[in-house]
Amino acid sequence: MKKIITLLVLSILITACSSKKEGNMTVQGQIKGLKKGTLYLQKMKDTLLVSVDSVKLLGSDKFTLKDNVESPVLYYLTFDGNTSDKRILFFGEKGIITINDNVEKFGYTPEITGSKNQEILDKYNKIKHKFQDQRLEFIKKDFDAKKADNQELITQLEKDYQNLSRRRVLFTTNFALTNADYEVAPYIGLTEMYDASLKMLDTVNNSLSDNVKNSDYGKRFQEYLNSIKEK
Repeated sequence: MKKIITLLVLSILITACSSKKEGNMTVQGQIKGLKKGTLYLQKMKDTLLVSVDSVKLLGSDKFTLKDNVESPVLYYLTFDGNTSDKRILFFGEKGIITINDNVEKFGYTPEITGSKNQEILDKYNKIKHKFQDQRLEFIKKDFDAKKADNQELITQLEKDYQNLSRRRVLFTTNFALTNADYEVAPYIGLTEMYDASLKMLDTVNNSLSDNVKNSDYGKRFQEYLNSIKEK
């Protein structure tokens, strides 16, 4: 009887181990304060957001999730499947990625290490946010100028805003060119160069390494350019 019980326990353990998800990317970390809930690792597949792994946290705020990454792409770490107000967006790639955050401000200022593409994207976002702040300042100044019916100031603000837009496009283009060996470059081309000229887009595309061109975002970027040229 003892032998049967022992074999049964071993069988359960083997089944549990074999059913555990394996992958070439491990996402691990800690969500301080999260003692109960489910974390989901998700990514876009075609036009749908799908869960590729999940873990229930009961009494521990540390987690480990896995997936097989064929090409570095953006992933979502969501709490209880909520992708609207509680999510962490990060670049997934092969290796070990560590994400630390807290449950109260989940998704606002997570610490993410282990992803080179994410490191580069973080650098871009810092400058991007500065441009966004300047844009908000222009909107306020333009509102005040129109309220005061100051035509001279309105005209000057329009010129200054156009210069700001050009500087943003040039910065974005140069940033993508500088990081052409990483998948974040075509991603930035797809999401941030919406007001760039076709020549700038082509320049970024032509600078991509063969490996990046054959990546998921590299292929999408090429398709994007082809659609523009067809129009």
